[in-house]
Amino acid sequence: MFLIVLGVLIVIVGFAVSKQDNQVAAYGNIVKIVGVLMVVIGGLTSMFKVVDAGEVGVKTIFGKVDNDVLYSGLNVINPIAVVTPFDVKTQNYTMSGVTDEGSKAGDDALRVLSADGLEVVIDLSVLFRVKGSSAPMILKNIGTDYLAKIVRPIARTAIRDNAVAYDAVALYSSKRDEFQSRIFSTIEKAFNSRGLELQSLLIRNITLPASVKASIESKINAEQDAQKMTFVLQKERQEAERKRVEAQGIADYQKILSTGLSDKQLQYEAILTQREIATSPNTKIIIMGNGKGTPIILGDK
Repeated sequence: MFLIVLGVLIVIVGFAVSKQDNQVAAYGNIVKIVGVLMVVIGGLTSMFKVVDAGEVGVKTIFGKVDNDVLYSGLNVINPIAVVTPFDVKTQNYTMSGVTDEGSKAGDDALRVLSADGLEVVIDLSVLFRVKGSSAPMILKNIGTDYLAKIVRPIARTAIRDNAVAYDAVALYSSKRDEFQSRIFSTIEKAFNSRGLELQSLLIRNITLPASVKASIESKINAEQDAQKMTFVLQKERQEAERKRVEAQGIADYQKILSTGLSDKQLQYEAILTQREIATSPNTKIIIMGNGKGTPIILGDK
């Protein structure tokens, strides 16, 4: 485009030089030829436009947006058209409370009020892409700064509007997935009507007020202590049951001994024991009683 404009100016200068009555007029035709060549070269180079991979181009002629989209590759266009590129790859817009971590410098986390009136701080990432076919509409109605005009305000508004339906603790724990799904539906609907496609929504972190966090930690510690005590009581009950079974076994054994052994059986067992002692090489003298007492054994040790 620049060469075309420059060539036209040179041609005009050539005509002006040709009208002179001095020797300079002889160079007018040369100037006009140079200008025409620059116009031709500029036109040829401006007719071919390469659109990079992952992008689309939107043509504008004297401020009027053309609805035809240029896709990646080599395209032949009107030489005087201006092409505005749009990135159609997945883009990430992060709003974080950590400095230099989000898309905007500084603390950019969202501070919202929950249903119980507590302030909750939320870090969020929005993954989206520009619909290629909607690029002309975006350029016409929004412009190229759709991050600041569409993505950021819609995401922040959707979070604030949905957070008021949940208590702070529910947002942090049991209702987190449900909260994220509601935000996704709200943002997706708003994006679709503006030529953007929402691909994913990630709640990266939810920070509760210090007092609420301390209360939750205290509750968790109490639950852990209760679980520990339950374990100790269960162990004690098992130990008591073990001792009861052991005592019952001893009692049963003693009962069997007191009722199941007769005098003759005891005498027979004593005879067997004495026989083993008598045959032992360490035994020297055995003094037997009358059968009722215990024998006296005299040995070398």
